[in-house]
Amino acid sequence: MFERHTGGERVVLVAIDLGDPDYAESVAELRLLAGGAGLDLRGEVEGRRGRPDAALFVGSGKADEIAALVAATEADVVIFNHELSPAQERNLERRLHCRVIDRVSLILDIFARRARSAEGKLQVELAQLQHLSTRLVRGWTHLERQRGGVGLRGPGEKQLETDRRLIGLRVKALRERIDKLARQRRTQRRARERRDVLSVALVGYTNAGKSTLFNALTRAGAYAADQLFATLDTTTRKVYLPGTGEVVLSDTVGFVTNLPHSLVAAFRATLEATAEADLLLHVIDAASPARERQIAAVEQVLKEIGAEDVPVLRVYNKLDLTEVAPGVARDEYGKLASVYVSARTGAGLELLRGALSEILGAGRARVAADGPAPQPTAHTS
Repeated sequence: MFERHTGGERVVLVAIDLGDPDYAESVAELRLLAGGAGLDLRGEVEGRRGRPDAALFVGSGKADEIAALVAATEADVVIFNHELSPAQERNLERRLHCRVIDRVSLILDIFARRARSAEGKLQVELAQLQHLSTRLVRGWTHLERQRGGVGLRGPGEKQLETDRRLIGLRVKALRERIDKLARQRRTQRRARERRDVLSVALVGYTNAGKSTLFNALTRAGAYAADQLFATLDTTTRKVYLPGTGEVVLSDTVGFVTNLPHSLVAAFRATLEATAEADLLLHVIDAASPARERQIAAVEQVLKEIGAEDVPVLRVYNKLDLTEVAPGVARDEYGKLASVYVSARTGAGLELLRGALSEILGAGRARVAADGPAPQPTAHTS
């Protein structure tokens, strides 16, 4: 499709502390991302700055330090734990004499590796093209072969303009195909609504244990692994809850701090199921020291996709890695606010099922008491 990582590439990681209180957790996450991409980590360079340098992001001396490490380790790629501008990326490549990518490109690459469904692959390709279209510095003529370049290039047109036009055509085609799939999904959801089936969506930070919890509740056998972004494609199964009946449960892609906006936009069609759910289970890694930052990151993405008003039940997972006992917590009004479980051992899962029955049963009772929504009155002029 286009230039991507292959397993085993030698990489150097660069992280600059700009005063972010979660800097250490962010660097640890970058290592996990690199490992998840199957890269060969040869070294790391860290530093501290008040603000990024406009030309190189890092200072000249730090750039020389990175270049020396690249030469010593024969690294193929330098990965920055930050979002670089196209100009910074180009300047760094000239200075370091190797390929340079940023955190966004690395996340996009991992998504490209993990996408399994046709729709997931389309969404990832769209996000990659949107991100990389500003970085036309290494040639994109392979896109011509993909689309049949003969007759596409106008007389006297520069290569860069041709490449940009080809990308624009591909982006347009991808959007049309994704929109078509989104319409099909909306039709399926309307059919479920007519059957009065409630829907619950699992959301959470990547690697919080959503897929493990999904499998524990549904016995679906969805892919689950101890790695970032193990799940990209939404999986849906029916679950029977005593007193509530059948409920549709969906496992969704995990979120991450500074998730690329292009990726959120590309996956918006898939995430519509989240925004239209009757209840969100926000799965939280109870053992993570960065859980408050992770909760904030998830809530930010939910706001971006228009799901901030959907009722949420927090599920603190991985109790087997903590000293916390299974249980439930309620807010000052007596409403269920959170459940504490271990999806891996099964501890607390009956409490979670009971909480789901209580919340969804109360919601269904309210709808029944209110009756059908009033139909708008037709006005004639």
